[in-house]
Amino acid sequence: MKKLCFRSYSHGRFLPVDAGELTPLVQSYAEHLTSLGYSPGGMARHSRSVCHFGSWLSQSDITLAKINHDVVERFVHHPCYCYGRQPIHLSTEYSNRVRCFVGFLARTDVIRMAPEPVVDAIDPRIVKFQRWLKVHRATSDQTIVYYTKRLAMLLPMLGHDPATYDINLVRRVIVDISRKYSRYHTRNMATTLRSYLRFLTARGDCRPWLDQAVPSMANWRLARLPRYLEPAKVELLIASCDPATPPGIRDRAIILLLARLGLRASDVLDMRLEDVEWEEGTLRVRGKGRQEIRLPLPQEVGNALLGYLDGVRACVASNRLFLRSAPPYLPLVTHSAISRVVDRALTRSGITDAPSRGAHIRHSAATNMLRAGASLDAIGTVLRHRSTETTAHYAKVNLPMLCQIIQPWPGGAS
Repeated sequence: MKKLCFRSYSHGRFLPVDAGELTPLVQSYAEHLTSLGYSPGGMARHSRSVCHFGSWLSQSDITLAKINHDVVERFVHHPCYCYGRQPIHLSTEYSNRVRCFVGFLARTDVIRMAPEPVVDAIDPRIVKFQRWLKVHRATSDQTIVYYTKRLAMLLPMLGHDPATYDINLVRRVIVDISRKYSRYHTRNMATTLRSYLRFLTARGDCRPWLDQAVPSMANWRLARLPRYLEPAKVELLIASCDPATPPGIRDRAIILLLARLGLRASDVLDMRLEDVEWEEGTLRVRGKGRQEIRLPLPQEVGNALLGYLDGVRACVASNRLFLRSAPPYLPLVTHSAISRVVDRALTRSGITDAPSRGAHIRHSAATNMLRAGASLDAIGTVLRHRSTETTAHYAKVNLPMLCQIIQPWPGGAS
C-alpha cells in the first residue's frame, strides 16, 4: 500500500509517514469514511492524522493493544516537531480526527477501550428529579439538561435534608441569587426551585406548598409589543439561502418551517421522515409536553422539503429529517444547530435589527398571519398555544387597526 504523507513546512515537500502497526488499518478506515460520504480531501486529512498517530505510537513503544483514553490524551498534548524545529500543539480538529479513528477501532473490536472515567458523579437527588420530569411532567430532554445545571447550583444552598426546608430558607436562596446574578438568571433559578419543591412535595420529602413561597420576579404580562421581523425581511432571509448548493437547500427548508408555520427549534430538530404526510398534505409536529399535532403543509414548504429529500439528504439509517450537510451525515442534535442556520442567513442578508440571532421567529410568523387576516384562534392553533391570553399578545401588533378604536384622552389633551 502506498504510504500516505503530510506536508513538512520546514522543507516544503511531502515526507512519508510510517503508520507502524496501524498501517493495515488505515485502508479499512478510509473505506469506512467513504461509506459515510467523505470527500477525497477529507479522507486524506483523516488518513494523515491517523498515520501521524501511528508513527507516534511506534516511537513511544506503545502497541495497538495498549491504546486507551490516556494514550490518546498523551498524543493530543505531546509537543510535535513534524512541521519544523519549533514544537507545535495539535489543533482541536486534528485531535478529533484521531479520536474518531480510535472510536472506529473500538467499534470494530480491534481494541478494547474501557469507558471514560466519570469525574463527577451525578447527585442521586438530581437523578430522581430528572426521572420525575421525564415521566410525570413530559419535559423534553434539552429542558431537563437546563434544569439539571440549575439544580446542581441550588442544592448546596438548600442543604441535604429536604425535611428542614422552610419558607425563610426558600426565600433567602432566591434573594441571594438575585444579588449576584441577572434578573433573567434569577427568574430561571426560581422556576427550577419551584419545580424541584413540587417534586419533593409529591414524594412527601418536604413540607407541602413550599413552592408557593418562591418569590416571583416582577413581570407584567403583555406589557410590551412583540418583536418581529417585517415580512419583507423574512422573505430576504429565505432568499439568502443558495438553492444551488446542498447546505442552501437544507437551510431554506428549515427557515421556511420556522417562518411559515411558526415552529420552534425543537420542533424542527425532532422531525422524522414519517412526519410528512405527502398524500394528506399535513405535517406532524411534536411540541412541548410531548403533544403531537398535525398542521397543514403549505405548498412552498412542501416543495422545499421535497427538494431537500430528493437531491440533498444523504441515504443513512437515521429517520431524522434534517442531517448535517457535511460528512459524517449525522442528525442535528442540538437547538443551536437550528439557531446557527438562522444566524448565518441573517448575516448573509445583512439584517442587523432582528429580535434575536436564533431560531425563535414565531412572533414574525404570527404577526404575518394576523396581518393577512387570520383570526387569533387560528393563530393559536398553528402556534399550539395552550392559553388564549398568549395568542392575544399578537393583537397589539396591528397598529392601524388599533388606531381605529382608540379613544381620546379625557380632559381634551391630544
